[in-house]
Amino acid sequence: MAEQPVPAPVPVERLGFEMPPAFATAGEERAHRKQRLAGVLRLLGRLGYEDGVGGHVSARDPEFEDCYWVNPFGRAFAALGPEDLLLVDGQGRVRQGQRRVNQLAFAVHAAVHRARPQVVAVVRTQAPYGRALAALGELIAPVTQEACAFYEDHALLDEYAGAEDAERIAGALGPYKALVLRNQGLLTVGDSVDAAAWWFIAAERAAQVQLIARAAGKAVLISHHSAVATRERFGSDLAAWANCQPLLEAVASTS
Repeated sequence: MAEQPVPAPVPVERLGFEMPPAFATAGEERAHRKQRLAGVLRLLGRLGYEDGVGGHVSARDPEFEDCYWVNPFGRAFAALGPEDLLLVDGQGRVRQGQRRVNQLAFAVHAAVHRARPQVVAVVRTQAPYGRALAALGELIAPVTQEACAFYEDHALLDEYAGAEDAERIAGALGPYKALVLRNQGLLTVGDSVDAAAWWFIAAERAAQVQLIARAAGKAVLISHHSAVATRERFGSDLAAWANCQPLLEAVASTS
C-alpha cells in the first residue's frame, strides 16, 4: 500500500482565531455585555467563588453615563441570566430591574469605574486562596509563569478597608489590573467582562500555588527581567479575554 503524502500546510489566513467582537450599536454591545456578565457569574459560582450574599461583578453600560450592570442582591450566581441583571447608577439607585442591589458593596465598584474610565468590568468576590493571601497582607509573587502576569501590575491595600472606604480602595488599585485587599481578598478589572473575570481566576490560582509552595518549602522567584518579559507576553487584557473563552464555552454548553 502506497504511503499517503503528508498534507500540505494550511495557510495561516484560513485558520480560525477568535478575537473580541465589534458592535454596530450600543444596544448590541449592551446585550453582549449582559450575556457575558451572566456567563461569568455562572462560571464563578461553579468555581465556588461566592459566599452567601457576598460577591459582585459589574460591567459598564456602553451608552448610559455612570451606569453599570450588576448581579442582584441575594441571588445565587449559578442561577442568573442576562434578564436578571440590574442597571444601577453610580449612586446605587436601580434604574432597571426588579430586585435590590447591595449598595455598600456596589459603592466600591462604582468608585473603581469612575476612577478608571477605560475599565469595562470589575470583579470582587470571595475565593479561599485570595483571602488567605490577603490575610497575610502579601502581593502575588512571581513564582510561576502564570503569576508573572501580575508582576508589578497589582497592588496591596495594606490596611483593612470597608465598603465605606470605596474611594480609598479605588485609589489603591491605581492603574493596575488587580488589588489585594488586606484581610478581605481580591479585586480585578479589565477592558471586557471576560478579561476581568480571567484576572480574578488567575490571581486566585496564583495565590493557591504561592501558598502551597510556601507550605512545602522556600519558593524560587523568577528574576525581574524574566518576570517583566513574561508579563509583557501574557499580561494583556486581550490575552486574558482569550484565556477566558474556553471556560465560558464550557459553562454555556452545560447551562
